[in-house]
Amino acid sequence: MTMRAIGGDGWGVATIGILVSIASGIVWGLFNGFLIAKGKIPPLIVTLGSLGMGLGFAQILTGGVDIREVPLVLTTSIGYGNVFGTVPMISVIALVIVVIGGIVLHFTRFGLHTYAVGSSEIAARRVGVKVDRHLIAVYTLSGALAGVAGVLSLAQFSTTAIAGQSQTNLNVIAAVVIGGTSLFGGVGTIFGTVIGLFIPAVLQNGFVITGVQPFWQQVAVGAVLITAVYVDQVRRSAAMRGNSQGLWRKFVSGGRRG
Repeated sequence: MTMRAIGGDGWGVATIGILVSIASGIVWGLFNGFLIAKGKIPPLIVTLGSLGMGLGFAQILTGGVDIREVPLVLTTSIGYGNVFGTVPMISVIALVIVVIGGIVLHFTRFGLHTYAVGSSEIAARRVGVKVDRHLIAVYTLSGALAGVAGVLSLAQFSTTAIAGQSQTNLNVIAAVVIGGTSLFGGVGTIFGTVIGLFIPAVLQNGFVITGVQPFWQQVAVGAVLITAVYVDQVRRSAAMRGNSQGLWRKFVSGGRRG
């Protein structure tokens, strides 16, 4: 809407639109992070609630009609642009974000604190991690990346496609869990998430190719999500049993030596 109000098809207008999109995502991220860190509301409830609010506000602002006036430079340079003539620009942007995210998560203090907070907030507080501030920072970063994703979607489809993203959240959750990230926190990798993203995509494309009704796609993705969470739960239970047995053996052996 900002780009349409300014008018034009050049990079100046597109840049303003990109900044507005990222700023909007940051505001939503701060909103989520504050409610989760300070309000102690479960993250799933907060993010689902803000998803509904964001979708509702978008439809109020647009009157429920998708906006199709997109600067030409976005669609030609990002949406359908290529690097070296063959590699889609959107894929390059996504790869750069993935690499930076992997480096930050695995090789920086911020990433270490993220794993620590996800594993146990209480333990993280005891070792000096400012948990509330870190949670707000994580959700703010997530919101900013959501703003980037909105720009990429706009560039690819040349429209806001608000209603077309109704199932994206379920697909993303399924992909992340399939990729090895635990819903209980403290476990997960960027690379695993990238691999997990291919599973729902392959399922949906396979159904389209074989002529299966689109409604079955939602059933399949939901079933895969439940299965992945169950496997994660079984794996965590096995790890906890293994840790408990190890502690018990140390206790028994220590008692015998005593």
